[in-house]
Amino acid sequence: MRQDKILRCITSDGAVMACAADTSDLCFKAEKTHLTSPAATAALGRLLTAASIMGAQLKQQDASITLRIKGDNSETGAVIAVSDSQGNVRGYVQNPDCPTEYYENGKLNVGKAVGKTGILNVMRDYGTGEPYVGQVPLVSGEIAEDITNYYATSEQIPTVCALGVLLDKEDHEVLLAGGLLIQLLPGADDSTIDKLEKNVSELEPMTTMLAKGMSIQEICETALKGFEVEVLDEMPIRYACSCSRDKVIDAFVTLSDDEIRSLADEKGYAEAICHFCKKKHRFSKLQLEQIIKNKHES
Repeated sequence: MRQDKILRCITSDGAVMACAADTSDLCFKAEKTHLTSPAATAALGRLLTAASIMGAQLKQQDASITLRIKGDNSETGAVIAVSDSQGNVRGYVQNPDCPTEYYENGKLNVGKAVGKTGILNVMRDYGTGEPYVGQVPLVSGEIAEDITNYYATSEQIPTVCALGVLLDKEDHEVLLAGGLLIQLLPGADDSTIDKLEKNVSELEPMTTMLAKGMSIQEICETALKGFEVEVLDEMPIRYACSCSRDKVIDAFVTLSDDEIRSLADEKGYAEAICHFCKKKHRFSKLQLEQIIKNKHES
């Protein structure tokens, strides 16, 4: 099993930042968790990869970022990905078994499934009060272009984003997945821009580079060819859910006593299923009564 990683680097003149991630294993885990169709697998995998890269840029230890794409007349429904500041992610697709269509060249038509018009929401939660929320219209539904447009529109940062999820042609399992984010920093001049544009125009697709055995550092160095590159950090990333029984109880406590009791079904228990990892948290009628008792005692 390959180890998913994320790497951040900067040019020595401080003009360009690049971040690359190999997310093959976490995208495979997401596919197996949610039993997604090929189109839903690609959409979720791309958004998880983008969230991981953007999450790794957060400086605060307990910060998180949530990406939510909702296309008009979308076949996937909402696609959601959440990352912590170490790049660990979780996510889900509202309609995981959505239909799959292909372009004439055989590539997945993710834009058709996601919706070519709609909204991308980006929420950064720094754990210190009200989160920062940005919202931009979708430009294609292919996700990488939408992330690029978000940075250009909402944060005025010239950005190149490449995201890829390669599926096995027969069983549609994730073989490779990854992403690359390149951003111009305030120190960039015209010669930097020209050199970077030439490099980007010659870049192969992300999954092609991974399939060739290129490391994420080699991918960054290829994108920044002609620049002196300094690695800022490299860290492992994974698909990780933060749900717990205690968090479910905290949610129950916000309800009235009668509402808590009504959670038990005809089988005699309440069951909460996590959107992100499908884990089931089950509570008997007796346990629900104990939650009510504890609520009044605290």
